Amino acid sequence: MTPRVRFAPSPTGRLHIGNIRTATLNWLFARKHGGSFLLRLDDTDTVRSTEEFAAAIRDDLTWLGLTWSDFARQQDRTDRYDEAAAALKASGALYPCFETEEELDRRRKRQLAMHRPPIYDRAALKLTPEEIAAKIAAGGKPHWRFRLPNTSEGRGLTPQPTLISWNDLIRGDQSVDLGSLSDPVLIRGDGTYLYTFTSVIDDIDFAITHIVRGEDHVTNTGVQMAIFEAAGATPPAFGHHSLLVGADGQALSKRLGALSIQSFRDEGLEPMAVLCHAALVGTSDAIEPLQSRDELAAKLDFSKISTAPGRFDVAELKVLNSKLLHTLEFAAVAERLRAAGIEGREDFWNAVRGNLETFADAGTWWNVVAGDIEPVIEDSKLTVAAASVLPDAPWSENTWSEWTAAVKAKTGAKGRALFHPLRLALTGLEAGPELKTLLPLMGRDRVLARLAGKRA
Repeated sequence: MTPRVRFAPSPTGRLHIGNIRTATLNWLFARKHGGSFLLRLDDTDTVRSTEEFAAAIRDDLTWLGLTWSDFARQQDRTDRYDEAAAALKASGALYPCFETEEELDRRRKRQLAMHRPPIYDRAALKLTPEEIAAKIAAGGKPHWRFRLPNTSEGRGLTPQPTLISWNDLIRGDQSVDLGSLSDPVLIRGDGTYLYTFTSVIDDIDFAITHIVRGEDHVTNTGVQMAIFEAAGATPPAFGHHSLLVGADGQALSKRLGALSIQSFRDEGLEPMAVLCHAALVGTSDAIEPLQSRDELAAKLDFSKISTAPGRFDVAELKVLNSKLLHTLEFAAVAERLRAAGIEGREDFWNAVRGNLETFADAGTWWNVVAGDIEPVIEDSKLTVAAASVLPDAPWSENTWSEWTAAVKAKTGAKGRALFHPLRLALTGLEAGPELKTLLPLMGRDRVLARLAGKRA
């Protein structure tokens, strides 16, 4: 079967690392197996959903390179949901209820006091057609519940233990007892639809073959499989990955703003670093920098995903970002360097890439070798002496060692006393790339000016 998967965020906020882990696993699975990836906006929450968030979702996915073959949004499919709901109402799978939240809350408290599970008692199923019509005529607006298939002949409306099972792509054999659940509300009193229902109809209509999502949806899966069957459809395969926790082992939920994809973009992180971390965290594979999405897709194996929470650490992501930059060849960044106004060629990139934490740092080093900086003169006697023995051009990587040997012979300085004042004078910084690679890029006139303490 050629996979067809989907990523279905709600445009009620920015995408964060937890969302992107789900999106990445789905996209890589489709990529690996030659399938297709649907982006669907679950925007039935008309109060909280905004066009700004919808656009941001598309921008973030595009930045990450998670392209989609199809796009849909639930706000455009109301007529289809009406049609599907009508069919389920006609079959008796959806039934109208008129209880208020206050009434339901009182019943739950009474059940708990009697040491009974606080599930809906199906009182609305006892209403006659005449009673239902009278309530509607009196202005009642029903919400509609889906009748779970958890009763048996001769036992009336009382839920019985009813296991619905599947072989989870990630967690293995799973089951949910429908007998322990309330009939879920699928349509609110104002006529709007809930995710549990619209998601199933969309997955049927878009022929989704595999649903990969967080483990917080396991119970939903049992309910949704029942809705699939009530709608006359075969449920797709399901996989539920573990959720992420922070480096301290605590839930990420209170820190999602700081972990948004936009925040990573603002910090200058590489899309591939974010993807590698999202795909490999919580798996038996080492978190390592890979150069392409296809290379990452080739590593995807659901059996490698742990059922224990994945530990996400921003500091680890930033280290991964640095490692990725250190491995990039010049051809992969040539256009980006030009776009950033950096005229340095391959020799420049090879000289500085090992010291980059973000790509923007390349601009700092280009300014060091080709712009104006304020030199720091720590030992003026040494820098004057160094200028007097500075070799003539042309220079190579051997020039640095030849020059420092000459400075050592002239001044007697060695070790830190020799190298630290030269680095400060030439770069204005305490540390950085090897000066044997930077020196030839600076040029003799600039070096002489900086040794004299002049801005150059």
